[in-house]
Amino acid sequence: MKTTAALLSTAAAMAVGSLAFADGHEGPRGRDGEVKIIYWQAPSILNPYLSGGTKDIESASMIIEPLARYNESGELVPWLVDEVPTVGNGGVSADLTSITWKLSPGVKWSDGSALTSADVKFTYDYCTHPEGGCAQLAKFGGVSSVETPDDMTVVVNFEGPTPNPYGPFVGGESPIIQAAQFADCMGAKAPECTAANFGPIGTGAFKVDEFRPNDVITMSANDMYREEGKPAFAKVTFKGGGDATAAGRAVMETGEFDYAWNLQLAPDVIAQMQAGGKGTPVAGFGPLVERIMLNWTNPDPALGPDERSVVGPHPFLQDPAVYKALSMAIDRPLLVEVGYGQAGKVTCNVVPAPAAFNSESMMCDTQDIAGANAMLDAAGYMDTDGDGVREANGKPMKLLYQTSTNAVRQDFQALIKAWWAEIGIDTELRNINASVFFGGDPGSPDTFQKFYADVEMYANTFNGTDPQAYLGNQLCGTVPSPATQWQGSNISRFCMEEYDALHAELTKTADLAERARIGRELNDMIVQNGGLIPLVHRGRLSAHANSLGGVVLNVWDSELWNVADWYRMK
Repeated sequence: MKTTAALLSTAAAMAVGSLAFADGHEGPRGRDGEVKIIYWQAPSILNPYLSGGTKDIESASMIIEPLARYNESGELVPWLVDEVPTVGNGGVSADLTSITWKLSPGVKWSDGSALTSADVKFTYDYCTHPEGGCAQLAKFGGVSSVETPDDMTVVVNFEGPTPNPYGPFVGGESPIIQAAQFADCMGAKAPECTAANFGPIGTGAFKVDEFRPNDVITMSANDMYREEGKPAFAKVTFKGGGDATAAGRAVMETGEFDYAWNLQLAPDVIAQMQAGGKGTPVAGFGPLVERIMLNWTNPDPALGPDERSVVGPHPFLQDPAVYKALSMAIDRPLLVEVGYGQAGKVTCNVVPAPAAFNSESMMCDTQDIAGANAMLDAAGYMDTDGDGVREANGKPMKLLYQTSTNAVRQDFQALIKAWWAEIGIDTELRNINASVFFGGDPGSPDTFQKFYADVEMYANTFNGTDPQAYLGNQLCGTVPSPATQWQGSNISRFCMEEYDALHAELTKTADLAERARIGRELNDMIVQNGGLIPLVHRGRLSAHANSLGGVVLNVWDSELWNVADWYRMK
């Protein structure tokens, strides 16, 4: 039996083997019947522009696609185009102010109509509409306009020289949506377009037959898909909900499902499941980080639903003594041991990979309860009534700490609550169904975007190997609020003019070493100024049935990036 460590070290070799086998597997489209996928965090919408949840982005990636995406090695590859534009091939202007994409001829939407440059421009207009709330707005940072000289050509113009022009329309977070279907869904109307948001017309390998939010998606092969003989499967059942344990068992023990995503389980549990003999875990390290977000605004319910997590500042979380003490009190090596084993690493960074962007300026691998208490004492936070809880401005220092429902996360919550109690911080724990927590419903009070809590914990990552757009998620102008239908990427409401200015410098910097230096500095600025508390650099761990071929784990894009290549081994 392979250990988790062995799986992580051999992930690349496994991927190469799967590709080689897939290349020799041919036949008519739909030849292999049905494939069953289970995501224990159930998709709540199939429009990634209205949700930052990974489960929504990845399920949608089977249906709607970007112009280019990242392969399992983190390399940018063409998808709806024949060639990725560069300065060398003339696709990126010499002054770095524009990029020109040439659509591949013959690509059709699943309704039989042709994909054109108008659809690409519409996608930009849709996400950047001033009355809308786009979860992926950072992807279009610095874009001044999108032009369509002809049906097959898209020109993205930038406000200034842009050395990394691969934000718009690249990766699973920035796919193309059909202009005809979403024409009446602009701005504030976007969340109201249920039919389009639940059943987007796409260019991908599959099309939606039925979508029951937070439950199941049924799909069938897209007869208009551009590659002959693909997909091999005629039907997809995409089940959502439950928990990671049930999902892992369904693939590796009972064989009920073919693919289970994000098995956030203890290493010994994974080993026991693999012994069932029905499936194989696959793993790899990308930039995925489990973290605690710190609310920069005041989530007090007394403020009312339209003001909570919008009015600031927080009563005490922006004090460096407080957020540094909270971090110092955490035993990260123990969290790694309890939750992930060899599939986790201690990290002080929000961007731990690629290696060039991994800052080494901070140390956080040793718990320091005494130091945290001394820091809070020096800052004047005292327990004046002897109840074990410090006060801030005469009120007890109490935190509402929320996360999604998951065994590992609840273990983390219990440990961290106990550690914070040792430094005089009282903590109330709350867990929310993952499908709701990571959903984009603007009417729900329980989404991670609304952040109706003091701190919240989840994992986040980004597509590709350049974190420019990801670091742009913390810009002041990307805050979720009622005005943006509670969509936006700056979940903590972190806002620093210096950070925005440095990020603007990153967008103009071409030298790779200098880009890495600025990226590390931005990383440090977020952490050292209390935007969040990084906990664990997580390996991505999923599992597939032994009978499912063609699976190539991708930690740089959607895990379902090559679903068109999956097939049933005979």
